[in-house]
Amino acid sequence: MKYIPLPSAFFLTLAFLLAVAGNDLARVLAQETPPPATSFQESVVAFVAKHCVECHGEKDPNADLNLAFDNDPHVLTKRRVVWENVIDMVVNGTMPPSDKPRPEQDEIDQFVEVVRDLFNEADLRAKPDPGRVTVRRLNRTEYNHTVRDLVFIDFNPAEDFPSDDIGHGFDNIGDVLTMSPVLMERYLAAAESIVQKAILVGEPPKPPKRRTAATFFQSTKKEEFREVGVRSLEMNGKLSITHKLPVDGEYKLRFRGWGRQIGDEPVKAAFQIDDNSFETVEVKATGVDKDKVIYEAKPIQVSAGEHKISIAFLNEFTDPAAEKPEEGQRTLFVEWSEFEGPLDMVPTSHRRLLATNPELPKADQAREILNRFATRAYRRPATTEEVDRLVALALHSLDEGLSWEEAMQRSFMAVLVSPKFLFRLELDDRPDSPEPRPLDEYQLASRMSYFLWSSMPDQELFDLASRGELTANIEPQVRRMLQDPKSDSLVENFAMQWLQLRRLKTVAPDMKQFPTFNDQLKAAMLKETELFFQAIIHEDRSINDLIDADFTFLNRPLARHYGLESIMPERPEGQPRRRGGNSEFVRVTLPDKLRGGLLTQASVLTVTSNPTRTSPVKRGRWILEQILGAPPPPPPPNVPELPEGEHAELSGSLRQRLEQHRANPACANCHAKMDPLGFAFENYNAIGGFREKDGEFPIETAGVLPGGKSFNGPAELKAILVEQQAKVGRNLIEKLMTYGLGRGLEYYDRRSVVKIQEALEKDNRFSTIVIEIVKSDPFRMRRGSDPVAQD
Repeated sequence: MKYIPLPSAFFLTLAFLLAVAGNDLARVLAQETPPPATSFQESVVAFVAKHCVECHGEKDPNADLNLAFDNDPHVLTKRRVVWENVIDMVVNGTMPPSDKPRPEQDEIDQFVEVVRDLFNEADLRAKPDPGRVTVRRLNRTEYNHTVRDLVFIDFNPAEDFPSDDIGHGFDNIGDVLTMSPVLMERYLAAAESIVQKAILVGEPPKPPKRRTAATFFQSTKKEEFREVGVRSLEMNGKLSITHKLPVDGEYKLRFRGWGRQIGDEPVKAAFQIDDNSFETVEVKATGVDKDKVIYEAKPIQVSAGEHKISIAFLNEFTDPAAEKPEEGQRTLFVEWSEFEGPLDMVPTSHRRLLATNPELPKADQAREILNRFATRAYRRPATTEEVDRLVALALHSLDEGLSWEEAMQRSFMAVLVSPKFLFRLELDDRPDSPEPRPLDEYQLASRMSYFLWSSMPDQELFDLASRGELTANIEPQVRRMLQDPKSDSLVENFAMQWLQLRRLKTVAPDMKQFPTFNDQLKAAMLKETELFFQAIIHEDRSINDLIDADFTFLNRPLARHYGLESIMPERPEGQPRRRGGNSEFVRVTLPDKLRGGLLTQASVLTVTSNPTRTSPVKRGRWILEQILGAPPPPPPPNVPELPEGEHAELSGSLRQRLEQHRANPACANCHAKMDPLGFAFENYNAIGGFREKDGEFPIETAGVLPGGKSFNGPAELKAILVEQQAKVGRNLIEKLMTYGLGRGLEYYDRRSVVKIQEALEKDNRFSTIVIEIVKSDPFRMRRGSDPVAQD
């Protein structure tokens, strides 16, 4: 077979993964100390002599690969790139070729283990190397978030961008974030859209009004009297409705109504926002003609977001002598309410972006505005030359007859299509030097913000960087950033990709077998995992909770799906049923170990199933890859799939059919690692619902892991995984480092991984991993050219 050379980075990455994971699951799951490796001569030299040198010897070696003289550990270390290729070929079954005898699996395991240990030892002794990150553009999510924080408008300008490619499991890897002509066109269109939304040209529009009939309001009181199209309030009642306000600003509230006055005290109504009264009016009492009056409150400053807008009846009186009970009550009647605003329709973004001293000459105003904007957009101080070009463009636009705002829009667009904005550039004054040195403070601020927020640094990070104080304050800043709501991007962009849950949006279980599955339930599955991971981050919980926690987040449909409706809190007495209330999530304490942690959440169980049935193989492989970081090799070619459909059950239960499948020697080794893990979760069907049987067959969840550790059911397996928190933690470190660095891990990163793992063993909270990654050499250091490649 012809030897096909592959890029060295590929083999370096592969070697690292082999060094971390190995091929023996017993090393991952067994509690026993692994046995000492066999000697180099017995396991490597003898293996090469038996299986390799016939084709790759001294005389006319295939693919010019001569292994005849690689009989010393120092030679292997020197020729590391070559030997990483050898390991890859052997592990994946490419070598020896199919017409030669296949080594026994024990031989392969010993061979790989000794070479791996040799490289690991060399890595720990090697000179520190922070590696290099390919210059990378902002991916779609980073672009959206950066625009949001740069121009103070939250929308989706990257909606029409091509999808980002995936590398090492994530879409923020520099090596795969290419730039196409189509994407450049989209950047130009997006820049125009952004500046048009952010900067107002011409007269502002009239403020919008939101008028709502009173019949759509929620009332805190049971109404004994009601007219068509009118709501009534008695005895300290309140009518409320929720409005979502797009921006901060001044708003006006008014309503149309009248009162029924009993006694001398007039009817009084209060305008409220979020249950806080800000103005009270006396409502005119009317006679038979009901002379309806519009009552208006003074403007009030309200922040953007959801707010409860209310009209409250403040006084009460009942006349016991009245002939009819409803005529003896002081009452407020409301026909409609109207909410107007923001009254100032000049966008907040316009005011903030174009803030300057109007007394200055136009050139000085432009310089102040564009220097501030370019500095924030480039994530570092803009140079005088850069600002000069932008100012010249603005002044030239004014000479052409454009308005001041249009001139600013044009210069802002120039910034938004600049590579200095679109790419995460880390300018280097020593690009040819292989010696490690620290990033400058602004570069460190950007790495931290895009790691934790998928966005540009905020003002606090910029200020620390400008004073040269960020490096000294890494830990408090990381803790602050993790508590900021923007850290939810770690859930959206890291966790959902790490756990492969973005696929949930496209899964399509068989509707005949799973009629309860719908878009509402699918959304609830995803939301549970998002809220759970947010709790891990914001509460700085132990990473053990990822495997087994005593809490989760449920809404009514998901609780019904889990059979856990009994633990959902009841609606307080007297509280009205809210529209969409069933979709609201609440935190619940779980009653037992059948649920808890990621492995038993419906999102994970659904994406690791087939449309018509569960897949213990997929579930076991998912645990190996995503949780333990020990992926099995790809399946051998030409292995038949399990029988499906009506004839499947004739071959027995799913477990029996898989045992028949494992009779194939080519399949047995890997399935022995995957299947027990997957069968532990067979009580959960293909959409994560609990069951006792699979069709007519009782479910068996017992299993034995390589190394002899036995369990029965998900609770016992989760307990084993919690005992092996070092393995789970190691994998999470590697995944977060890959995501945070924007590149695959290399063999020279092993020293940093080990150091972070040692810190995690002392304090196994989520923040420990993040803080130690940010403090690590690969994250806060850089170098120029690659060291001289080895043969």
